[in-house]
Amino acid sequence: MTQRISPSQKRKALRAGLASGRLQRLPGAFSPLVARAVADRGFEGVYVSGAALAADLALPDIGLTTLTEVAGRGGQIARATDLPTLIDADTGFGEPANVARTIAAFEDAGLAGCHLEDQVNPKRCGHLDGKEVVPTAQMLQRVRAAVQARADPDFVICARTDARALEGLDAAIDRAKAYVDAGADMVFPEALRTESEFAAFREAVDVPLLANMTEFGTSPALTARQLENLGYNLVIWPVSSLRAAMGAVEDLFDTLEAEGTQASHVDRMQTRARLYELVDYASYAEFDRQLFDFKIPGRDA
Repeated sequence: MTQRISPSQKRKALRAGLASGRLQRLPGAFSPLVARAVADRGFEGVYVSGAALAADLALPDIGLTTLTEVAGRGGQIARATDLPTLIDADTGFGEPANVARTIAAFEDAGLAGCHLEDQVNPKRCGHLDGKEVVPTAQMLQRVRAAVQARADPDFVICARTDARALEGLDAAIDRAKAYVDAGADMVFPEALRTESEFAAFREAVDVPLLANMTEFGTSPALTARQLENLGYNLVIWPVSSLRAAMGAVEDLFDTLEAEGTQASHVDRMQTRARLYELVDYASYAEFDRQLFDFKIPGRDA
């Protein structure tokens, strides 16, 4: 049971990473154990996707999850590692006052930052048809409410714009600039379509930028090196771990149904020893030993 660093220290680490000139890589984690695997591989942070959280609850990504559910799960994931955790706040769970409450809940949960989007509520997956965006003025209220509500100035407020698909690249850039003027620390341009569009956004917007490298979307699958060369500051792979895990789960269930045993699948499973490493079983055992395996001087001699 190692001593964990504080949420404030994690927020400072995220800020420092964004200012470092190096791309901050944040794979998505849908559980605390997955976050441990992220940390074990040496990534710079952890991302909590609203789409992955909804899917883990067997719900579509259409704004059905609540602030309580998202903050609770996000806090569990954030506490699992010493890495900063960035979380998806969707549209802020309501009006500007709700956005303010969202920021307070996320800070209380130990998260390092969040992103808010300019979609209407209920929202849609950013890479699917049927989404709509609110007027710029309404999104500015969300951003200002988030900035005013935070107690820790190091908590990162990221503004996501979904306007590229609906209003075009230039309009999305104009929105992003307005969101920065309202106090956003970082911008997340969703569903850009070409590498040149990623470059154009970097050229136009003078704050850290987040790139979403999700699968099955409209954006090209750029590598971390390409994004760093483009000048991006942070990349997320939001649902990759969930998709990989569920693919493996369904393969296992196919095997159980066909063969009546998991035997042919065991070599593809995480071992008991590796699971114990990730949950840090040895340090808990040592902590337990220190508490109970002791002698009182002068009485137990």
